[in-house]
Amino acid sequence: MEEKEFKSGFVALLGRPNVGKSTLMNYLVGQKVAITSNKPQTTRNRISGIYTSDKMQVVFVDTPGIFKPHSKLDDYMDKASLSSLNDVDLVLFMVEPEEIGKGDQYIANLLKEVKVPVFLVINKVDQIHPNKLLPIMDSYHKLEGFKEILPISATQGIGIEDLLNTINKYLPEGPQYYGADQITDRPEYFVVAELIREQILRLTSQEVPHATAVAVDQMNKHQNGKLLIEATIYVEKDGQKGSIIGKGGKMLKQIGVNSRKEIEHLLGEKVNLRLWVKVQHNWRSDPSFLKQIGYDKKELS
Repeated sequence: MEEKEFKSGFVALLGRPNVGKSTLMNYLVGQKVAITSNKPQTTRNRISGIYTSDKMQVVFVDTPGIFKPHSKLDDYMDKASLSSLNDVDLVLFMVEPEEIGKGDQYIANLLKEVKVPVFLVINKVDQIHPNKLLPIMDSYHKLEGFKEILPISATQGIGIEDLLNTINKYLPEGPQYYGADQITDRPEYFVVAELIREQILRLTSQEVPHATAVAVDQMNKHQNGKLLIEATIYVEKDGQKGSIIGKGGKMLKQIGVNSRKEIEHLLGEKVNLRLWVKVQHNWRSDPSFLKQIGYDKKELS
């Protein structure tokens, strides 16, 4: 009996902040591995989500949204996005369902240097009238350079099967890199820290979220049948610390309650979550602190 051809490869998800890259990856792997929020620049670090079927394995690399750098952290995020394109088999450039604007034109120009096939993926098509889709696709056709243009909705699952079949056509034959049940290449403590940061993004005001970092200090001890997780939330100013703690500790308690539910769902066990808040002045522009909390040294240099 002839053995079935198996394909595998690495696919980068690229696009401006908030186009739905993390939502797509979470949809494809069937579980939350990347945090989502309606605030831009939610993703800071490259995270891989792993999709496995009986005919292929795709490692989706979710990159931070590309934008003009303002700080050391912003600069890191752009470098992380672009450097990931040298190590993949395919690039999915995700855009909003609207005619091309300056931000997407900027990224499309950067992508002309890329040697691997680039697909244009128009996300959120459930939010527009079908008649509007063709002119949007035409505005991108004029740019050339895209091997495929695919409309999808990462929240509704529209066009996902077509996207996966098209990816399969372009991927090389290859081995299964990860076990069929593995959905991310990141250690659990990293995903746990991101889940806590997601709740901060959702619950606090506009200024605080991007001034926060979360580091898991301990995650290997059980107490009274529960996994004990201790984590520190870092902020840049004393006022931000007050916002995160809230009146009578109310906000921090809510962040803890919401995070614990998500973490228990991820790990499949009961959790005792303890959170601390510390001020680390201007941490986003401090390379040694950024390294300490897990940003890649090469990409910060």
